[in-house]
Amino acid sequence: MTVSPDERFSALAHQILDDLLGSQPTLATALGEHRHDDRLDDYGPAALDAERRMLASHRSALAEFNRSGLDRVNAVDVELLTARVEERLFEVDQLREHEWNPLVANPGSALYLLLAREFAPLPDRLRNLAGRLAAVPDALATARSVLGAMPRVHVETAINQFEGTRNLLVGDVEEAVTKAEPLRREIDPPRQAALEAIDEHVAWLRDRLSAIDSGSEQARDPRIGPELFGAKLAHRLDAASDADAILARAEADLERVTAEIGAVAARLAGQSAGAGSPELVRQVLDELADDHPDNDTIVGLARDTLAGATEFVREHDLVTVYDDPVEIIVMPEIHRGVSVAYCDPPGPLETVALPTFYAISPTPSDWPPERVTSFFREYNNHMIHNLTVHEAMPGHVLQLSHARRFRAPTQVRAAFWSGPFAEGWAVYAEELMVGAGYGADPVRMQQLKMQLRMIINTILDARVHAYGMTEPEAMALMTGPGHQEEGEAVGKWRRALLTSAQLSTYYVGYTELSDLATELVAARPDLSLRERHDAMLGHGSPAPRQLRALLDL
Repeated sequence: MTVSPDERFSALAHQILDDLLGSQPTLATALGEHRHDDRLDDYGPAALDAERRMLASHRSALAEFNRSGLDRVNAVDVELLTARVEERLFEVDQLREHEWNPLVANPGSALYLLLAREFAPLPDRLRNLAGRLAAVPDALATARSVLGAMPRVHVETAINQFEGTRNLLVGDVEEAVTKAEPLRREIDPPRQAALEAIDEHVAWLRDRLSAIDSGSEQARDPRIGPELFGAKLAHRLDAASDADAILARAEADLERVTAEIGAVAARLAGQSAGAGSPELVRQVLDELADDHPDNDTIVGLARDTLAGATEFVREHDLVTVYDDPVEIIVMPEIHRGVSVAYCDPPGPLETVALPTFYAISPTPSDWPPERVTSFFREYNNHMIHNLTVHEAMPGHVLQLSHARRFRAPTQVRAAFWSGPFAEGWAVYAEELMVGAGYGADPVRMQQLKMQLRMIINTILDARVHAYGMTEPEAMALMTGPGHQEEGEAVGKWRRALLTSAQLSTYYVGYTELSDLATELVAARPDLSLRERHDAMLGHGSPAPRQLRALLDL
């Protein structure tokens, strides 16, 4: 019996995906594959050596695979799977974050994922939780044995996030156990052992932080350097451009968007024509920032803006809207300290309908009043409109609703979706909405300010990690041409240090999707605006360069 190329790829893809998720239990849970829900990721030397051998074997199998005769969907997915295997091998073999980034060892996400959504009956999820809790002491002991010199900002952030994990065990787990009391005897012993292990680990991190601050221990530079940064960026973006080309385009676009925001500021200030000066832009932004929420009202504002944005998208027929469930939540403590908001969808491999979370972070309790005010002036009412467009409608939430409806012969595209595509679409959605009149010039000012921020983020990403940009230089760029509040700039500097190659995904994805949308208009002038956007969203979440091939561009 002759086996077709598509059947051969399906069998290979199934085996590789099975092995990849088996070696990364937390990722498997996040994606909706629940066979490994009772395990934590293992960063011990033996486990990582086994993973390296597995990845190298699969890389060879994919390189030797005869791709002729594959249908179009599988032809794209074999490239996506190859890219993911190579990226993971780079992470394990070269980047080696488990040896210097203490955030990697935090079990908080692995535990939270079992509590956040009802993908299975609570008793089943709690039994798996008990398995993960039982693994915490050994996992943290392993982390202490392999962690060498660490960046100060990573240690400081890890302490805060581990405290959030402790609060999760004390609060959220207790709340769940009260709903399934017969399981308490299975949960409480490993929970108590995990709490003690977390306390021991946090004390160890505090000692390391004190040693760094006293000068008795040398901190690692949080910058990963030009070689690792270039390689990581190439893996993360899966784009045609390299790091230098991306940086050059970003620096050119900074001038263009600066002129655009000046023109809008001039209109809002009542000037008849021309672009406003940087001082006028700052003045207009300051006036708009006076209208802002606080910790008590920001979640309600996000809820109202989601309803308004959804109605606007439908009214203007911008893209097909699906009524998938969305919940606006306060960001869990275990995730705070990196970003202000995020979209947290159910795993694409889930077999039951589950809500998507639009998470908003309040300010940390230890912030002084002036920093809290600065934060909310940055995330003012007009900015929350734009943020909701990005994170929810028609940004991430709607894009992921479309992606869930795409069906492929294998689960490759669902499991390994492209970050640049997802972030690029969300930024493209911001521009789409204000172009259609959403929020008028006040929201347009915030959208352009976000464009400036996105471009500056890309410049920061490269210049911090590959060129040694200093904090004063970064702050001057963000608070000057970027018109950012000091509180936002301080947070973004930390994020740039904590997350190399992630900040660039927004800009690169946006530029690639914007270019693609222009090409699609020329190639298919018969399509309406909604049909064009549905076509862009109708293939899951592939890398933008792969989407171009799928759309025959």
